[in-house]
Amino acid sequence: MVEGKLKSRTYRRIHKTTPGGRKVIHYVKRKPQIAHCSSCGKGLFGVPRERPYKMQNMPKSYKRPQRPFGGILCTRCSRAKIISEARK
Repeated sequence: MVEGKLKSRTYRRIHKTTPGGRKVIHYVKRKPQIAHCSSCGKGLFGVPRERPYKMQNMPKSYKRPQRPFGGILCTRCSRAKIISEARK
């Protein structure tokens, strides 16, 4: 019988075939939701959906776009912010 904590859908179920030919179920924590723009709430591109233990081993250039406000604002909002700052 499976553990009680694995019965809920908190864990994703992955069906695997072992080298011996048995079918087993592996339980893996789900990925977090996509990162969102702090201004408009739109999903951010270039920011991976990974668990924190995988993100900490990833290079900084993979974690967020290398531009001003990268990983915080979407391209449209960051462009508008830069233009408004330049006009002041």
